[in-house]
Amino acid sequence: MLLASAGASVARRAPSPKPRATAHTETGIATWYGERFHGRRTASGEIFDMHALTAAHRTLVFGSIVRVTEIQSGESVDVRINDRGPADGARIIDLSYAAARKLGILGRGVARVKLSVIDRRGEPAVAVTRCEMEASSPNFLLNP
Repeated sequence: MLLASAGASVARRAPSPKPRATAHTETGIATWYGERFHGRRTASGEIFDMHALTAAHRTLVFGSIVRVTEIQSGESVDVRINDRGPADGARIIDLSYAAARKLGILGRGVARVKLSVIDRRGEPAVAVTRCEMEASSPNFLLNP
C-alpha cells in the first residue's frame, strides 16, 4: 500500500517558551567576622583569610561572586562565597573583615545591604535550568 505524502501538511506544535532566567538578589542585614576565625577552615574547605574579600551565605554555591551594596551609603564590594552562615537567622550574609572595611561597616558591626549574584565579568548572573545546561554542554558539572 502506498501513501501519498505530497502536499500533506503536518501539524507542528509551537515550541514551549523557555523558563525566564532571573538574577538572584536579596536584601537584609549583613555582619562581619574576622580575627577569631582567621586561619580556620571554612565550610568550603579553604582556610579563612580575614583580609580576603570573601563571605558566608547559607545557600549560594561556593565560588559565587556576590556584589554587596550597603544601602545607606551606596558603597559596594564584590565578594566570593566560601563559607556557610550566618548562624543568626535574621542576617543574610557574613562578610570578611576586609569586605566590611571596604563597605565602612566595621564600627557598626551590621548594616542593611543588597546582594546581587554576578558573574566574573561583573554582569548579572542568570539562573539556568538543568535542561539548558545539558543542552549547552553534555559534560556539565553541578555543584551539589
